[in-house]
Amino acid sequence: MTFQRALALILLAVSLLAGGAASAQTYPSRPVTLIVPYPPGGATDAISRIIQDSMSKSLGQQLVVENVGGAGGMIAATKAARAAPDGYTILIPQVAVAAGMTMYKNLSFDAEKDFAPIGLINTAASVWAGRADLPPNNMTELVRWMKEPGRNTKIAHPGVGSFGHLAGVLVAQELGVSSVTQVPYRGAGPALNDLLAGQVDMSSQSAVQSGPLIKAGKLKAYAIIGRTRFAGLPDLPTMGELGHKKLELDFWHMLMAPAGTPRPIIDKVNAALRHAMADDRVKKTFAEGGMDPFPPDQHTPEAAAALLKSELKLWGDVIRANNIQAQ
Repeated sequence: MTFQRALALILLAVSLLAGGAASAQTYPSRPVTLIVPYPPGGATDAISRIIQDSMSKSLGQQLVVENVGGAGGMIAATKAARAAPDGYTILIPQVAVAAGMTMYKNLSFDAEKDFAPIGLINTAASVWAGRADLPPNNMTELVRWMKEPGRNTKIAHPGVGSFGHLAGVLVAQELGVSSVTQVPYRGAGPALNDLLAGQVDMSSQSAVQSGPLIKAGKLKAYAIIGRTRFAGLPDLPTMGELGHKKLELDFWHMLMAPAGTPRPIIDKVNAALRHAMADDRVKKTFAEGGMDPFPPDQHTPEAAAALLKSELKLWGDVIRANNIQAQ
């Protein structure tokens, strides 16, 4: 490489850095779009609404929620990945974006290469629950029951590639139960209804939604699928406490921007996220909804990137091992 070419490249890099710094100084000068990969009313949409006002105040511009459903969140992720890397389009993904990288073929984006993580938001506990008249009363008895000769356990889930589906597959895999039937539904509501009606045997269910039903004796709870116990069911152990460390699974949310978004802009959005997570009203809403915010030291781009990397491997391995394909 000639001296003149090397000098030109250095000058170009300096000018790009200067341009990014200048844009960050005036950012944001107009509303910021937060793409939610699911229709209104779901968990991810709810999280976006919880942090929306506080982040808007911190940014000095309105954070506008745009719901883009379809293909397990992949349509929204594709749209966000193709957006200009200027900080005016951000994405709030969850577990499905990690699973989708393996499950969906011919995607036009790569979750690691085409996004710049901003920070982690929250996790939400799930319960491994059974129909009310299921004979086993604890996990030891449940595993024995599932392994009985001729038994075929029906596991309900809210759709192929969902957290509920993949958690159910991994639970059966880690418990060493091979004779199961995964029963798909169009959403968590229908799956729960059939579990309550006894049409299926068990399912991974939201701890918040299933908690009152468990206390009322309408469902049986066997363990928490998560790293920590759920405050609404304090006596229910986690899968990890019962010796199943691989089943300490978190249903999480984070924020990401298109790759190439200048770091000063990422830092401004991260500061707005931190402002929201420290807001007393936000914390109260999370607590009432049974959701656990990540600790402050994990609200960083680096922590989000590390979690995404580990989740891509975890769910990629599960999907490949069980030959799960998008439908």
